[in-house]
Amino acid sequence: MFEARLIQGSLFKKIIDSIKELVVDANLECNESGISMQAMDSSHVSLCALQLKSEGFDHFRCDKSLSLGVNTPNLNKVLKCAGNEDVVTIKSEEGTDNLALNFESPNQDRISEFELKLMDIDSEHLGIPETEYKCNVRLPAAEFQRIIRDLGVLGDTCSISVTKEGIKFSSSGDLGTGNIILKHNTSVDKEDEAVVIDMQEPVELNFAIRYLNLFCKATALGPTVTLSMSPDVPVVVEYPISDFGYIRFYLAPKIDED
Repeated sequence: MFEARLIQGSLFKKIIDSIKELVVDANLECNESGISMQAMDSSHVSLCALQLKSEGFDHFRCDKSLSLGVNTPNLNKVLKCAGNEDVVTIKSEEGTDNLALNFESPNQDRISEFELKLMDIDSEHLGIPETEYKCNVRLPAAEFQRIIRDLGVLGDTCSISVTKEGIKFSSSGDLGTGNIILKHNTSVDKEDEAVVIDMQEPVELNFAIRYLNLFCKATALGPTVTLSMSPDVPVVVEYPISDFGYIRFYLAPKIDED
């Protein structure tokens, strides 16, 4: 028997909404420590890793480890039936191929029950190597989203470079070029608005803006995002989900043809 209940049900809606375009079919791996997911996008360019700790749920029970194979766009459609204030409970009985979703309004005068058919998804668990990154930059998530959106007007590749001066985002195309620089700045009123650069050596890498835009759909999950970069390895774009866990996106850099 697996059962997880979240009083702040809108959070689960936002989590699924933020990954549904990147990862269509995925296994939610459930065990007593929580729910995790690791899946590549269909073109095998990026990887999404989700971790939700059991203590972040208001009630969590998982008698034995199980894999719930879900189609995320379909799960998203069902979750859209929940009100933003609703308490969301997901559960799965052993031996059934359904995921039950219950939505309860705050004053309990409306209870909706849905069942989503589970899928058999073959997925190899990818070992993500523990990497010490040369640069870690924490910045406001909304600022990152805006930069990627603005530069996407100019081209389809974004260069991200980190130096002592700050972090620079650049893009160029037929229309022209654009550069946006954020300087290390911790002297702000709110910690969430700080730009914190921790750098051992300068790094500059190029990435496909299309994927960075898809990652930015997780902006609704919290106020900050962290970019971790080293030469010639995938960037990690991490959105912490309060004290509940995180979503991490891994994207391989584009290699210059010349």
